[in-house]
Amino acid sequence: MKVNQRKINNNEKEVSYTHIENGSRAVCFMFSGAGYTYEKPLFYYSTMLMLQKQFDVVHIHYSYDQDIFKHPLVDITKVIVNDMNPVLTEILQNNEYQETVFLGKSLGTIPIINGIMKSERFMNSKMILLTPLLKFDSIVEGLLSSNHSAHIVIGEKDHHYIPGKIQMIENKTNISMDQVPNANHSLDIEPLHASRSITMLEDVMKRMEEFLKIG
Repeated sequence: MKVNQRKINNNEKEVSYTHIENGSRAVCFMFSGAGYTYEKPLFYYSTMLMLQKQFDVVHIHYSYDQDIFKHPLVDITKVIVNDMNPVLTEILQNNEYQETVFLGKSLGTIPIINGIMKSERFMNSKMILLTPLLKFDSIVEGLLSSNHSAHIVIGEKDHHYIPGKIQMIENKTNISMDQVPNANHSLDIEPLHASRSITMLEDVMKRMEEFLKIG
């Protein structure tokens, strides 16, 4: 296994990424949340799961302050997509990957839903969406209009858990939904409970693995 740290200069902005190589023909691109980074539990164990499944993994490193949410979602999407596209291009041009998976958490689901899932190029890719921002109507609209294979994980105590929107998404046959009782936006069990949160995380990883086996 090789772990490479690389940087790309894009329009005077530097974007870095970590490429973990197994020599695989499959790759998982990961997009972090605003404050939920790759060393935190969901990403740590998602990365371990992908490596266990013999995937290569790419962590795209970006950071934005909370002020980004003051802008329209279309502008937020453009900013993140402009940062991630050079990384995707470099990785996919320099490697002969036959399978791609995209995994994002919270803020990181925006470029997947409003960018990648609107592209025919990745029609056969799988999308894993951890705690997507369902308060934004365009995020829900993007999910409802897409035919990509997707798996959503969201806690029932998450402020983005909106029953009416969840119900609409559940009707989509291309989307599987993992609704976690008593879990918040970080997928921690409320009231805070360490062992129950760890058990929940194990269950989430098992269902994610099942999703990867489909098709």
